[in-house]
Amino acid sequence: MDIKIFDSELKVMNVLWREGDCTAKHISDVLAADVGWNMNTTYTLIKRCIKKGAIARTEPNFMCHALIGKEEVQMAETNELIDKIFDGSVDKLFTALLGRKELSGEQIERLKKIVRESK
Repeated sequence: MDIKIFDSELKVMNVLWREGDCTAKHISDVLAADVGWNMNTTYTLIKRCIKKGAIARTEPNFMCHALIGKEEVQMAETNELIDKIFDGSVDKLFTALLGRKELSGEQIERLKKIVRESK
């Protein structure tokens, strides 16, 4: 994925991923309630996402449609994190994650299953 989505734009995208196609006004209303943004802020971010190719706009009513999926953005952000913070090493990422807290037996088994299935 060549589109870089910043944190503020991610809030707009999350509304679309959660609720599906909706109007810019609806996105603005949701983000006003969730994070206190005014309409101008939200519309600016929507237009930025449109310019990047992350959102398509249709009329009437300034309908917004996500052109990129949440999983695609999650994968790109994860890869960037691994490259930037962990020198491209997935091992270092896992070590950092596992060192944060005690894992339950169930969580450990889920991780083992994920590792087995990724081979």
